[in-house]
Amino acid sequence: MTEPENTGISFFERYLTLWVALCMIAGILIGQFIPAIPETLGKLEYANVSIPVAILIWIMIYPMMMKVDFNSVKNVRKNPKGLWITWVTNWLIKPFTMFGIAWFFFYVVFKNFISPELAKDYLAGAVLLGAAPCTAMVFVWSHLTKGNPSYTVVQVASNDLIILVAFVPIVKFLLGISNVSVPWDTLILSVVLFVVVPLTAGAFTRGHMIKTKGKDYFENTFLPKFGNTTITGLLLTLVIIFSFQGSVIIANPFHIALIAVPLIIQTVLIFFVAYLAARALKLPHNIAAPAGMIGASNFFELAVAVAIAVFGTTSPVALATIVGVLVEVPVMLALVRFANRTTPWFKNNSPMA
Repeated sequence: MTEPENTGISFFERYLTLWVALCMIAGILIGQFIPAIPETLGKLEYANVSIPVAILIWIMIYPMMMKVDFNSVKNVRKNPKGLWITWVTNWLIKPFTMFGIAWFFFYVVFKNFISPELAKDYLAGAVLLGAAPCTAMVFVWSHLTKGNPSYTVVQVASNDLIILVAFVPIVKFLLGISNVSVPWDTLILSVVLFVVVPLTAGAFTRGHMIKTKGKDYFENTFLPKFGNTTITGLLLTLVIIFSFQGSVIIANPFHIALIAVPLIIQTVLIFFVAYLAARALKLPHNIAAPAGMIGASNFFELAVAVAIAVFGTTSPVALATIVGVLVEVPVMLALVRFANRTTPWFKNNSPMA
């Protein structure tokens, strides 16, 4: 989001923080007073992936995927520093800082409020979040910070490949247990639904429209028709997610606040690690901002699914991952705002096509 006086932003984007808060509240109220809605929608899932949420995320991402120029993807190899920042931050720093920060708060700062057993469970949930960098939502954050869509796709795609081999070993190492498993059908289906399908659809639409109508029509007439689609998809996704989890949130207000503290600190810390590293390496803002967003946000769909599959729906581990969903969007919106206000930090850096 940018400053209100910028007339290039939509009404939704200008007051996005307010809409997000209202949608989260609406979702909780629906879950409490019209439980038939989340109960019905909850039955529409496959491999622990909610089909309604997947469709909304697809709607959210599709307009951004149409902006990806595959001819420019090859230029990524000319400036690989952004990829290295993403990889190092997400896999050599983030999981371990998440473990350290969460352990400190759950076992030291909050030891008078949380039993050792709960501390262990909440730590497990935090680790699941920390070992899963964002896949779907990062396209929204990239869009709001005017990130390079082609570069963002490569950043996300490479992280998805690393998740396939690194997620389980990292979680097992940090938790020190041998029975952590990952529902591979959930992981693979999530990657296909949240990245492959919208990317393919976007590429097909872009190619077809440019071929039949011309590039000028595509960029100046066709794309603007989808101006509010991304934000609408985000808001409806939040309503559904919080209608699913409303009762859990209402039943655990104090512990949710305790769990939120280390998660928020971790989110802000990792953003600045990647963002400032990009500035130091003189990367353009449209690469630096998405690099910071990917590390700061989490693949919470995967974390929640693994927590439920391994520890159970009502487990404290699952609660911790749900809190990750609760705090992520407001915190990420604040970081989006900060990133847009600090664009001048990168004004002397060479832009990437």
